[in-house]
Amino acid sequence: MSSAYGKTIRLNIFGQSHSAAVGMTLENVPAGEEVDLDELHRFMARRAPGKNSYSTARKEADLPVFLSGLVGNVTCGTPITAVIYNTDTRSRDYESLRYVPRPGHADYTAAVKFGGNQDIAGGGHFSGRLTAPLCIAGGLAKQFLSARGIRVFARIAAIGAVRDEGKLTASVSEKEFPTVSDARGEEMKSLIAKAKSEGDSVGGVVECIATGLPVGLGDPIFDGMENRIAQVIFGIPAVKGIEFGAGFGAALMTGSENNDAFVVKRGKIVTETNNAGGILGGITDGMPLVFRAAFKPTPSIAKTQKSVDLRTKKVVDLNIVGRHDPCIVPRAVPVVEAAAALAIYDAFLGAAQDRKK
Repeated sequence: MSSAYGKTIRLNIFGQSHSAAVGMTLENVPAGEEVDLDELHRFMARRAPGKNSYSTARKEADLPVFLSGLVGNVTCGTPITAVIYNTDTRSRDYESLRYVPRPGHADYTAAVKFGGNQDIAGGGHFSGRLTAPLCIAGGLAKQFLSARGIRVFARIAAIGAVRDEGKLTASVSEKEFPTVSDARGEEMKSLIAKAKSEGDSVGGVVECIATGLPVGLGDPIFDGMENRIAQVIFGIPAVKGIEFGAGFGAALMTGSENNDAFVVKRGKIVTETNNAGGILGGITDGMPLVFRAAFKPTPSIAKTQKSVDLRTKKVVDLNIVGRHDPCIVPRAVPVVEAAAALAIYDAFLGAAQDRKK
């Protein structure tokens, strides 16, 4: 199933953008994991729409309703199922798109693959709305990891050509606009506002870091931590690229520049630099795990675009109506954290099971 993820845990995401609800089932979470529902609600609020000028005007509380898997605030060993009811849908905005696909969206490929039977309202199952249940699962995983001393946090590294300044060393989630440099954050907001005023959109980059990881998570070849993280990150609509550590910049270095020298600090083996991003041979090396995900500009824009009427195969002008983010990157920050936490928690539980064999 394409909407499932995990090797030890198993996440299934269901629903469509304008269906009665979206939700998730998370299997194989051990019994006895404590859940702080207030903290989960605060985490979900970071992704929720309709809060500021640079997000969609659609208003959803995004409060998960748990149907199973918790007794009180503790996991009981059965599958955890939670739903978020959709309350502010305007499906009529999408009727004109049934035969005229939006550039940059999955409308055309979905129409061909599913024979025109796909749910077009709000993008259906292809919508960024499905990152809400991903954040339920990832928000839980963040808490389970935190109880073990592992922290996962992210920031806006860039919007368009405007880049954040300073190193990300701790969470910036308390900020309304999650950058290290408030000055660069203001420049990013101005760039988003300019694109919105012109009927356009902009993309950007989210940087994510996990600290407190043990040495040894992940496996070589196809089950490396890069593979595990990349799979779930690419489940976020609009992600077009991912890099770990120095990433593509490593191609511009020499071996002596890129290699991270091993040293001992306070009796612990560490590296002087972290160009590897905390992963060697697909396995965590104990240094902070660092990666960046690139997001394309929101494809739903107010400018007139060219498309094709699927019935007549004639080129037509398309004007998109509806409520859309001029930049999805600010709301994507907690989604990236959620995705990373899921991959790490899955690998952590897998390693624990291996030790018991």
